[in-house]
Amino acid sequence: MAASPLPDTAPAQDLARVIVTKVFVRGLKVDAQIGVYDHEHGRAQPLLVDVELDVAASHCERLPDTVNYEMIGEAARAIAAEGHVDLVETFAERLAQACFFDHRVTRARVRVEKPLALAPHAAAAGVEITAVRS
Repeated sequence: MAASPLPDTAPAQDLARVIVTKVFVRGLKVDAQIGVYDHEHGRAQPLLVDVELDVAASHCERLPDTVNYEMIGEAARAIAAEGHVDLVETFAERLAQACFFDHRVTRARVRVEKPLALAPHAAAAGVEITAVRS
């Protein structure tokens, strides 16, 4: 029988303290009217969105204890539903700001890709921003 790597005198929950929880969504597909070129106006095109949030939350055992990642998808779809956006930078900034609705979010990293932007020459083009609560 192998010896336990943990001493018998210290419960596991006392050995480390969670300081930051990362909540993330990768590869979220959103159809949005986005772009500055004439051929991009009046039609939706796909976006792929990645979001990573730093959340000041520890000892999460219930949904209210942390940020629900479903709100990220809801916020991205709401931004797309507002109408045409010229730049992926603007879309990313709006989504980052929406993620700060929860006071526990301290940092938001948002990556927005336009898979059709340089097709067939590139898999995607886009932007990644990092916003920090001030």
